[in-house]
Amino acid sequence: MSDSTTTADGAEIFTSEDPIALFREWMELARAKEPEDANAFALATADKAGLPDVRMVLLKDVDARGFVFYTNLESDKGRELAENSQAAICFHWKSLRRQVRARGQVIAVSDEEADAYFATRARDSQIGAWASRQSRPLETRFELEREVTKYAAKFGFGKVPRPPHWSGFRIVPVRIEFWRDRPFRLHDRLVFERESGDNWRQKRLFP
Repeated sequence: MSDSTTTADGAEIFTSEDPIALFREWMELARAKEPEDANAFALATADKAGLPDVRMVLLKDVDARGFVFYTNLESDKGRELAENSQAAICFHWKSLRRQVRARGQVIAVSDEEADAYFATRARDSQIGAWASRQSRPLETRFELEREVTKYAAKFGFGKVPRPPHWSGFRIVPVRIEFWRDRPFRLHDRLVFERESGDNWRQKRLFP
């Protein structure tokens, strides 16, 4: 029987003592294997009453500081994070039979980071960020299309600035778990828990 830290061909899966480096390695593999949106993850938030909510979003950056995504700040998730600045996330790569979970505090990215990312978006997506009153009631599809037309005309062929209600969040993880499917539900689970700064303690868990 192969060691539980290796694949069927003997390749090591837990190759780093740095969870961010390990995550990047798994993400690179997922981008090569997953047919759609390898950077998609479930984001769980809770309101001030503690009622949880979850939805899929896209990871736009990751470094030693944490995991970054962008949204309308007036959306449900934006309002919930304003009330309770903690979140949990889960990446699931079905083709790899792997997942990564993390949890921690959530902080706003800088205006400079948000501006830089917004500038990389397709122009139609930039206009959509102005047109959509995300998470609020919409009478008909025509209402949305009318708003898109309005902002397209407003900005013409000029630069589309980032809306003041649109920015990003960084999830600063205090715990990251790597999970790999194994036969008979005897899965591999490796957890990193932050001790301080960039220092992490790791341990294995029963499946």
